[in-house]
Amino acid sequence: MADTISQARRSENMRRIRSKGMKPEITVRRLAHALGYRFRLHSSDLPGRPDLVFARLGKIIEVRGCFWHQHQRCIDSHIPKSRIDYWGPKLQGNRTRDKDNLKKLKTLGWSVLLIWECEVTNPKSLNARLVKFLAN
Repeated sequence: MADTISQARRSENMRRIRSKGMKPEITVRRLAHALGYRFRLHSSDLPGRPDLVFARLGKIIEVRGCFWHQHQRCIDSHIPKSRIDYWGPKLQGNRTRDKDNLKKLKTLGWSVLLIWECEVTNPKSLNARLVKFLAN
């Protein structure tokens, strides 16, 4: 019973989860800005409201949470053991929507770089990926 929390507590935890401005996204923003690039945030006129939009370059960076977007190679992408009937379809729906939005963006001519939450923990590697993506 020690692993379970009340429904009210779970609801409060879920309410605190934001869709933008989270630590991994802020880290990517700071690195891109430090490299001298300017960008728009969460452009509502594009499919999926991408995190960082580099309009002049025709490039987009999406920062995704490993749990919410089910990063396949990450330990954080597990499906919770409680309420499987809710979480299974919910998380699969997120993946399907991500795939559709990515396809739409590419059809519109955008180049997209996906950065996973777990990849943000290695700043040197992340910086190298940003430089490579944005410079080409």
